[in-house]
Amino acid sequence: MQILFKVIITALLITGISELGRRYSTAAAVLAALPITSILAMVWLYVDTKDTGKISDLSYGIFWAVLPSLLFFIALPLLLKAGLKFPLAMLLSCVLMAGFYYIYVLFLRKLGIQAL
Repeated sequence: MQILFKVIITALLITGISELGRRYSTAAAVLAALPITSILAMVWLYVDTKDTGKISDLSYGIFWAVLPSLLFFIALPLLLKAGLKFPLAMLLSCVLMAGFYYIYVLFLRKLGIQAL
């Protein structure tokens, strides 16, 4: 029952942002930019485990993962403006982001940071 509750709450938030985006793209963008997914993940993790160490580790990992994910939000609009169809632009943006994650993790490891 608890998993169903988590799924419903999470789905309602994502659907709500998507629906809001139909009329008010700026408001939807602000809500989507909030770390709602991260906050929900931390809340669900705390409810399940009460382990603040795991939450701290998750938060630390999220911090280091944010920078590479920003490439996606730069690449997607540029590819769409260049005339690519949405599915291809989405795929290429994801591939670029994944490639940057790989390079980024190697770079962090060279600096002695084991965050991801």
